[in-house]
Amino acid sequence: MAKIDKIEQLTKNPFLSMFAVDGHNSKGHQSHYMVASRARNIDELKIKTRDNHADGVIIYSLYGEKRDRVVLVRQYRYPVDDYVYELPAGIVERGEDFREAAVRELHEETGLTFTPLLADRMYEEPRYTSIGLTDESCATMYGYADGQISDRFMEESEEIQVVLADRKECKRILQEERVSLNCAYHLMYFIHNSGDPFDFLKPL
Repeated sequence: MAKIDKIEQLTKNPFLSMFAVDGHNSKGHQSHYMVASRARNIDELKIKTRDNHADGVIIYSLYGEKRDRVVLVRQYRYPVDDYVYELPAGIVERGEDFREAAVRELHEETGLTFTPLLADRMYEEPRYTSIGLTDESCATMYGYADGQISDRFMEESEEIQVVLADRKECKRILQEERVSLNCAYHLMYFIHNSGDPFDFLKPL
């Protein structure tokens, strides 16, 4: 098993910082790695805590009387200088339960009210988003959205368009647009399932 020899914090920002990690593997190869993290300092890194808590939450919600539309956000992202289709998501605040964060974040980004489904923990469990770059882990919540779309509660730094996509539009988005990986997987399942889109949440 590889071993970490040294960690150095390179930046200190409110939402994301960079850490330099030096280590070696079982073959003796020396590695110099860069890690982006939501941690505020070295002691909070998951390297140190070994705690896979949810840094963020991703919300897969259905809208409409027939529950036949997915709530998406088309958001401008600086790393690609373009709009990307995503599921609504956000940071879990310190001390906040990620289920409560899901309700808050969907309302802030879309103006809609989120009603989560009760699902087995394995479906909500925090998962690593891009483990080659960051120790960030996000939980996924499933449920229904109601109400009227509004940007009233959106942060000024966010440039977001809310999209209520039926299966035809979801297919077009997958064929023609830039889409986040997590969102793409859910849309693929949605467009090929004409029944209950949440049937995979039922107990095995």
